[in-house]
Amino acid sequence: MTHLWVRSESRSHEERVGVTPQGAAKLIAAGYQVTVEESTQRILSIADYAAVGCAIAPEFSWVDAPDNAIIFGLKELPEDGSPLRHRHIMFGHAYKGQPSGKILLDRFQAGGGTLYDLEYLTDDAGRRVAAFGYWAGYAGAAVALMCWLAQQNGAVAAPVKAYASANHLLMELQEALMALGTERPTALIIGALGRVGTGAADLCQAMGVATTKWDLAETASGGPFPQVLAHDIFLNCILARPGTPVFVPAGAKVAPRTLSVIGDIACDPDSDFSPVKVYDRTTTWDEPALRVHDQPVLDVTAIDNLPSMLPAESSEDFAEQLLPHLMTLDAINAGVWGRAKGWFDRAT
Repeated sequence: MTHLWVRSESRSHEERVGVTPQGAAKLIAAGYQVTVEESTQRILSIADYAAVGCAIAPEFSWVDAPDNAIIFGLKELPEDGSPLRHRHIMFGHAYKGQPSGKILLDRFQAGGGTLYDLEYLTDDAGRRVAAFGYWAGYAGAAVALMCWLAQQNGAVAAPVKAYASANHLLMELQEALMALGTERPTALIIGALGRVGTGAADLCQAMGVATTKWDLAETASGGPFPQVLAHDIFLNCILARPGTPVFVPAGAKVAPRTLSVIGDIACDPDSDFSPVKVYDRTTTWDEPALRVHDQPVLDVTAIDNLPSMLPAESSEDFAEQLLPHLMTLDAINAGVWGRAKGWFDRAT
């Protein structure tokens, strides 16, 4: 019997989960064993998982799970250097030259485990089968707008938080914008036709932000792209990969520009292929804006778990996309899982 073990998340501000109680019930009905760890921060109640027949385990007990259990989480594991002996489903961020990725892969090699990276869970055409992209774009555009609003008051953006719903976020932003009167920023989105860009564009539209939408056709020349500097806000929704053009070169800090906020929603600052060259580290919920230049001001926001700002909507959306593939875990070396394992095998 295939055993799926849903671990608690160790990262602060991470309330999301990749399978809902309703999804767990379908897995159990199909013959899977499902264990769910208790969690002090998960948006969904542990009682709802117990009610559909899941086994309940203590928080962070996955390290002692049976060898055959498949450990399922979203964000990073505790960085304690311990060998990893299980098969893990998670966002590993391990295949683009990230220093932390090599450390993670070394832990798998030491323990004999396997990483099934959710970012590389793809169909026959190479398209990702499940992603948080829409809500990453939506929340990322919101945070960039918060940074711009703070600048209008001569400040740096305050800490961000999770919201009970997207409507709660919209109401808070609208109130802050109304305090400025009729002034609104302009924004340019690169990757506007994808899931992330669509979410970013929807947030901008809801807030009355005039938005220029670019995708592959507009960036095919490889740059430079002076239009980026002519907008107040730039939102990067393109994942870093070989061949990605540089959208914001290091020299943009001192170049003539209108640009004052960069929302790097794709958030790969330590990748060799990052298209945003004015910063070198992610930002956090407590300090969402990194000021990279003072006169004129330029802030970068690059939070790498943005969808957790809207944990209910993002969890339900992602879990619905992923469930059909979780239902095929009994053939974990084939299909989408086999392709994900291929990335791991090549990297190790």
